[in-house]
Amino acid sequence: MAVLTALSGRALAALLPDLRVAPGSAYTALARAILSLLLDGRVAPATRLPSERELAAALGLSRATVTAAYNALRADGLLSSRTGSGSVTVLPRGVGPAGGGGSTNGRGAAAGASSGPGRRALSAARRPAGRPASRYADIRPLVEAAPAEDLIDLSCATFPAPAQLPELVVRATAALGPHLSGSGYEPTGLPALRERIAARFTARGVPTTTDQILVTNGALHALDLVLRLLVGPGERVLTELPTYAGLLDAVRASGARALAVPVAPEGGWQLAAMTAALRHGSPRLAVLIPDFHNPTGHLVPDGDRAELLRAARRAGTTVVVDESFVDVGFVAPATPAAAIDPGVVSVGSLSKPVWGGLRLGWVRAPVRLIERLAMVRAATDMGQAVLEQLIGIEVFDRLDEITAARIEQVRPRRDFLLDRLAETLPAWRAPVPSGGLSLWVELDAPLATPLVMRAAQYGVRIVAGSRFGVDGTMERFLRLPYALPEDQLATAVQRIAAAWSDLGAGGSGYQPLIVA
Repeated sequence: MAVLTALSGRALAALLPDLRVAPGSAYTALARAILSLLLDGRVAPATRLPSERELAAALGLSRATVTAAYNALRADGLLSSRTGSGSVTVLPRGVGPAGGGGSTNGRGAAAGASSGPGRRALSAARRPAGRPASRYADIRPLVEAAPAEDLIDLSCATFPAPAQLPELVVRATAALGPHLSGSGYEPTGLPALRERIAARFTARGVPTTTDQILVTNGALHALDLVLRLLVGPGERVLTELPTYAGLLDAVRASGARALAVPVAPEGGWQLAAMTAALRHGSPRLAVLIPDFHNPTGHLVPDGDRAELLRAARRAGTTVVVDESFVDVGFVAPATPAAAIDPGVVSVGSLSKPVWGGLRLGWVRAPVRLIERLAMVRAATDMGQAVLEQLIGIEVFDRLDEITAARIEQVRPRRDFLLDRLAETLPAWRAPVPSGGLSLWVELDAPLATPLVMRAAQYGVRIVAGSRFGVDGTMERFLRLPYALPEDQLATAVQRIAAAWSDLGAGGSGYQPLIVA
């Protein structure tokens, strides 16, 4: 099996829980903990684990204990070992399709899997932690199955249109006249709109000219164009784990393979793992979200950006940075990646800070690359609608005003949702994001997909963490946006808690459902 990244004994030890307080034998606890890291997306598939001797020294355990744990995982097909290559992690059979697609497997453990220690470790890792139903007994009676018209939708991290938009549409319509005598085709975008996008990059410390900008139908369209131009079938694209679900879909659609590197437990990049993935995996592209990462909301500091960009340049990997949330931050912004390395390709849109219904995005890149992207686009798309671009021009002239109001509105909602979760579901863990529009919530059992299904019956739509992972990982996580008003967020938390109570009390029967 190809090794795509590697962990040292010290690095793996830092990810593991305190094995001294875990139930069962030491080797079983270690095997179960490593499996949990794999299923939770904290250790990626195709990661070389440290040698038994090295891990034993890092954990203060006997080498025989580590050997027994590794043997248990090998027996269940969770480690692949070859002489000279060490032990490499493998996802359990039945978790995610072989091609890394997005099918759902509700059978739990794979048919025909062994029943040895590794399988027992797998079952224990998936089993809920015996939560008493009484913890939520005061919540469930407050919530009844909600009618469809009372649905609270937390599936999208996005704002409604700003109050200024109707006025800006009127102004844009009035400016349409001079354009009506032309063809209406602008494959790279209206010059005036490109000027405003370029000026905003320049103001952020990234000198940019209009011929370095291509206007697109949102950020996902921009990512798709870049993938179509720069990545061939079977080539690797480095991403974070978790990452934007649309990016993973676009990578699969291009025929490429996502090489997902887990983010650090406290948020941000694991630089050692990323540089190892660049060195061993030879990805053609790295598509990253350092500015208020989707879904964790973390901001990558300048030093980490510079180090990663140097490593990518050494590996010959083109870096694409998605800046969709760069204007929705609660802390001071970091240095733009393109200011550190001019070869970085930057992607952004107005969907997150302004409105998803305004389908305007862009690519900023070297001029020659923009010309090539425009040629790729012309094969299927003759350019953006003129009126929509005129609206975009008006929006850019008011963008600072709009984003300031957005941040003032959404920061207290973030804090409100954090407080309600801490009060209502205290066993869950929700780090405070530095920006963006959602919390990345860690549950106390890997039941995200069953919870999503049960929560829908209570009238709240949420998204499981597996939607932001690859091959069945991230089942212990949820993304919970906080853009809605506080009364809706409060009701949503009550309904989610009631659904969680159902799972803990066995109301629906626990089914170990894994979604790739």
